[in-house]
Amino acid sequence: MSLPIVIIGAGPVGLAAAAHLLERRLTPLVLEAGPSVGTHIRAWGHVRLFSPWHFCIDRASRALLEPTGWHAPDPKRLPTGAALVADYLDPLAAVLAPYIHYNTRVIALSREGVDKVRSRDRAEKPFIVALETPQGETQITAAAIIDASGTWSQPNPLGASGIAAPGEKAATAHIHYGIPDCLGPDRATYANRRVLVVGSGHSAMNAIHDLVRLKHQEPETQIFWAMRQVPDAITFGGGANDALIARGQLGNEAETAIAAGLVKLLAPFAVSALASASTGVTVTAATGATITVDQIIACTGFRPDLTITRELRLGLDPWLETTPALAPMIDPNLHSCGSVRPHGAVELAHPEPGFYTAGMKSYGRAPTFLLLTGYEQVRSIAAALAGDEVAAKRVELDLPKTGVCITNRTPAKTGCCG
Repeated sequence: MSLPIVIIGAGPVGLAAAAHLLERRLTPLVLEAGPSVGTHIRAWGHVRLFSPWHFCIDRASRALLEPTGWHAPDPKRLPTGAALVADYLDPLAAVLAPYIHYNTRVIALSREGVDKVRSRDRAEKPFIVALETPQGETQITAAAIIDASGTWSQPNPLGASGIAAPGEKAATAHIHYGIPDCLGPDRATYANRRVLVVGSGHSAMNAIHDLVRLKHQEPETQIFWAMRQVPDAITFGGGANDALIARGQLGNEAETAIAAGLVKLLAPFAVSALASASTGVTVTAATGATITVDQIIACTGFRPDLTITRELRLGLDPWLETTPALAPMIDPNLHSCGSVRPHGAVELAHPEPGFYTAGMKSYGRAPTFLLLTGYEQVRSIAAALAGDEVAAKRVELDLPKTGVCITNRTPAKTGCCG
């Protein structure tokens, strides 16, 4: 009996990987640390995606679902994270149920009988996957591995230097990393409070959007928005030029909220320290400026957890922590998500044959990932693992444009990305 191809993570990209492997007559084994599919997505289930349903459903996954009587949601409608799980991932997981193991956390990866240093016959050795399950720790073997575990569980700290700022750990009770549901279960935490949002990306804009709505209902709510740099011509996105209309609108609304005085912009404001007291948390910037607030929403991005791959031979870009071939294509200093060309197994390959990182984690610290990109990645990886190099190298994806191109922080004059 041939060994399975292990997929780490039962999110949309992990499940898509399983669907594409099955299409290639290969055997997937999906290992999910949580109790159900889409564990990370459920944490931000209240957030509405920029991409309509048309861009959220993988082709091979659709092919598995449609024979069951499943009908795709309105392709023009924008799903929330919760809808993505309920209307797509849950039905897909039901079809893929024989191949998914829940409550199974991968804690280490290696090659059978050899550590990272040993080279002889290395590529012929199966992978060892060390697991933590409710029954205890165990190990299994795999023919190949696709790590689609994401980065949601590894948020970047508030500290602008990439490490926790002094006082940040002590202030944890006042900090939410990610996008809280401040119009739902988290309402009491933010209503009529002084709230600081840190970050300049779309997650921060989502948090600002919800806080402004909360302020209309709870007028004493005070909203502060800290960015490391003063906003430039591309900070708020492509506006009407964005092919994903909701993404363009979000940027416009954020900019309008600042202009209307509903949100106080603090920029440049690179967080250097926090101090907790009975009156709140005082946040200090590198410039020496301070702000005292009751709650902080950290929308500072995420980073990959590389601990499980320590015994594998990885080729990693020194600053983005993605593959060296992919790094220049997704570098946020040079690119927006609309200027990233489609890519697959060739760009995602590591010195360790048979190991790939896909989905959000494949982008390392770059924030410009789209679901469609992940679906194209695993289509190509499945082809490569099946020995179909022609299909692996073929591009089958046309990404929606952002309306913004970045070249050394200069917006493109065309208003779109190629």
